[in-house]
Amino acid sequence: RSTSSYSHRAQLSGGKNVPPGWLTPWWDVFAPGQLCSVAVRRGASLVGLAPLYLESGPLGLRLLPLGIGISDYCDVLIDPNETGVAEALMSAIMQVAPWEIFELPDLPSDAAAISLPAAASLMATISDGNLTPVLPLPETIENLSETVPRLRLRQLRRARNTAAKRGEVAIVEGDADNAEALLQDLIRLHTARWVESGSHGVFADRRVGEFHAAALPGLIAVNLVRLYELMIGDRIAAVYYGFLYRNWAYAYIGGYEPDFAPESPGTLVMGYAIEQAIKEGAREFHFLRGEETYKFEWGAQARRNRTRIFARVNTIVSS
Repeated sequence: RSTSSYSHRAQLSGGKNVPPGWLTPWWDVFAPGQLCSVAVRRGASLVGLAPLYLESGPLGLRLLPLGIGISDYCDVLIDPNETGVAEALMSAIMQVAPWEIFELPDLPSDAAAISLPAAASLMATISDGNLTPVLPLPETIENLSETVPRLRLRQLRRARNTAAKRGEVAIVEGDADNAEALLQDLIRLHTARWVESGSHGVFADRRVGEFHAAALPGLIAVNLVRLYELMIGDRIAAVYYGFLYRNWAYAYIGGYEPDFAPESPGTLVMGYAIEQAIKEGAREFHFLRGEETYKFEWGAQARRNRTRIFARVNTIVSS
């Protein structure tokens, strides 16, 4: 079947082509521009999808991915079993709106968007983006010392012993019934930690909390969310919020009670999340954006996202 058998559909409003779960709540809460969702079909089959929006600002008319900023990885969807999809998708994107810059930040190293071709009328660049440490996981917890440094494992055992002296240690796992309550605990603890350091966390923008509250039910329904609340005695010590999909686990955000700092609650709940990921068959644990020291203390290896920019000729791209 040839590329000519594709049909292109560009959508400037509505949202029917925007994937559910994460991006639909993001758009419903933030809606920062004009929706431009591009779908590519071959016959009745959807083979390509680019959920985008058009932003008018100081840099001109920019086409950007939905979920930008709050998502650690962005990308387009391309069916790997079909040929010519990247070309068809880019052809449709060229027509979707009078954009000057098409920017794709936070692309993982294997992103489908890296294969998008650049027409002769475009200037295309690829540059390094945020550091995203990744911990390779062994097949069993017994082999955890193969990837996690022994010093970190000793710190984990010490934290468990210290916490046990203060009270019974337990993990409450999030589900459809308690996810909303655990999210509110996470927001409170995350905010308290940042306030203590004299700064503000991501939840200072109330829309961030609204987005996660809207997204959680759908994500839990398809078993993507991993919410773990650490209890020490009768108090909440820490909350972990992450995801698991196929062979990949993702540590998205967390918070802990400053009063429990001597018990290292962040280490305890992260250790639990890593062990559970191994039990569920994950082979990589992604710490996501940021170069925080603790990620490398777990044995994570450095990876970098990429940024891909297409600019129409004569458009100046500022860094």
